[in-house]
Amino acid sequence: LSPRKNKPFVAINCSAIPETLIESEIFGHEKGAFTGALERRSGCFELAEEGTLLLDEIGEMPINTQAKLLRVLEDHKLRRLGSKIETPVDVRVLAATNKLPETAVARGEIRNDLFYRLNVFNINLPPLREHKEDLPELVQNLLADMGRKHQREVAAVSEEVMKMFQQYNWPGNVRELRNVLERAIIVCEPGTKMVETRHLPPGFGHAMPAPAASEPNAVRLGIGTTVGEAERLLILKTLESTNNNKTRAAEILGISLKTLHNKLKEYEAASLGTAAETSA
Repeated sequence: LSPRKNKPFVAINCSAIPETLIESEIFGHEKGAFTGALERRSGCFELAEEGTLLLDEIGEMPINTQAKLLRVLEDHKLRRLGSKIETPVDVRVLAATNKLPETAVARGEIRNDLFYRLNVFNINLPPLREHKEDLPELVQNLLADMGRKHQREVAAVSEEVMKMFQQYNWPGNVRELRNVLERAIIVCEPGTKMVETRHLPPGFGHAMPAPAASEPNAVRLGIGTTVGEAERLLILKTLESTNNNKTRAAEILGISLKTLHNKLKEYEAASLGTAAETSA
């Protein structure tokens, strides 16, 4: 067992923090380092001293912040924002992403040198759709957790519900399963011991299947189509199929909502640039 097991564990979701604040969150800052910095603040590295720091959604971390992270990993020292003093740190760093790391590196979302520095021991967690044989045990454990949280004694799901779970693709993985079960427990009638189909979210189980080439939702690509253009077409078609529901589209595409918003901003900027050139 790790000697760090009883030490601090700090987790940070890189996709949930604005770019202007992420360096302060990770490395800390001194009083007066920027507008609103009214006092000195320790970052996640210092809070996790001698313990473990989890950087979730590492691919959403700005590239310039990744460069500073790489330096900390190499030197085992950090410099708070607004400080000239380097502070030694002793932290085990875990990094997680919901994408293939190699693909994120190829797209420039993760620095190549940072990836190889972090990739000492790799653990692949397959999506829920690839290990549905674990659904019965997951459902049982989640029902127990949600039951304690909401003070309900719902202990199982019906055979029909389990069949629906087995047929569903679970784009949101275990997080989606947890939310579906929590919602079911909340709407269950008092004294109910089993989740039935009527307790599931409206429309559950009717997820959009992958379109065939002849269907109107299919994305048709020709020889010579660039990867960037193919990506743009896929994103726009997915948004169209979800009636512009960006959260649902991001789940289907397997990207974070922040990444989707950034892509749409890129497309909008490119469109405005083309319009300006045309009118010039």
